[in-house]
Amino acid sequence: MIDLRSDTVTTPSKPMRDVIAGAGVGDDVYGDDPTVNALEERIAALFGKEAGLFTPTGSLANQLMMRSLVQPGQEILAEVNSHVVRAELGAAATFSGITTRTWQASFGLLNPDQPLEIATPNAGPYLVSTAAIAIENTHNFGGGTVQPIDHIKELYEGAQSRGIAIHLDGARIWNAHIASGVGLTEYGKYADTISVCFSKGLGAPIGSMALSSKERIDSARVWRKRYGAGMRQVGILAAAADYAVTHHLQDLAHDHRRAKSLATAIASINSSIIDPLTVHTNIVGLNLKVLGITATELADRTKGKGLLIGALGTHFARLVTHRDFDDTQCDEAIDILLNSLVA
Repeated sequence: MIDLRSDTVTTPSKPMRDVIAGAGVGDDVYGDDPTVNALEERIAALFGKEAGLFTPTGSLANQLMMRSLVQPGQEILAEVNSHVVRAELGAAATFSGITTRTWQASFGLLNPDQPLEIATPNAGPYLVSTAAIAIENTHNFGGGTVQPIDHIKELYEGAQSRGIAIHLDGARIWNAHIASGVGLTEYGKYADTISVCFSKGLGAPIGSMALSSKERIDSARVWRKRYGAGMRQVGILAAAADYAVTHHLQDLAHDHRRAKSLATAIASINSSIIDPLTVHTNIVGLNLKVLGITATELADRTKGKGLLIGALGTHFARLVTHRDFDDTQCDEAIDILLNSLVA
């Protein structure tokens, strides 16, 4: 089966497995794992942050950072289809007492005026106060949208002047970096807290990282343990993440190229399904309303022909290219999709 459900479906390569097998390890709860410590220092430096905290998932990294910025009963603002709102199962409210308010943006593209217009910092004793704004780069459900750095900077400066913090959900910040050419330290300048993921486009089997000041990360380390995510000899996973950053980052350009090929081919059937000009990274979102079929129906058709895709809404299907998907498979996937869309 060709699997385009997500870029999380990749498996470790032989060289990565060799690195895993040879990793130096220690008890990370005691701070004794040398591979984890080195990775945390390396990734923090890449983004110009003081410290990092290795976590098993991106959702945990997001939650730890958001709770460090927002007190119970305060709110965080986020785009309506952002991951922290739609795909983390209400964790911010459940675990941290954080309320959420949203704005809606086409393709998830950041317009700094939108969150700043609805923000209410220091709202007094009768209204909810805004403590932070979360942005997502790239925007998953927006179709892999890359947030322009000038928009991020404008939002950060506007929020800072109002006493509001910025959290960057950078699960696919690596894709944004490769697609835009913007440096990782540049992204780091305009966020108080950041999460990054190693198990999506970079192809590590597990792992994310929270990045911020030393004080926030020290606190988050306690909360990670409190949430049951203290890990022991986890250097075997940190080694995979380190290998992925070193050897796989530049390969993301191939994922972007193949995603564009998929979008261009599908648009040849009906341009209202997907506009290839909106595809800048490795995610292709298909609007199937015009065809009168559901995403589940399309997923069933393609599965029968050997292609797995994601059905994420009634009429919204998602294709995500990744490092285990090559040019030959791309051609095969195009044939399957074209036959399935006109079936």
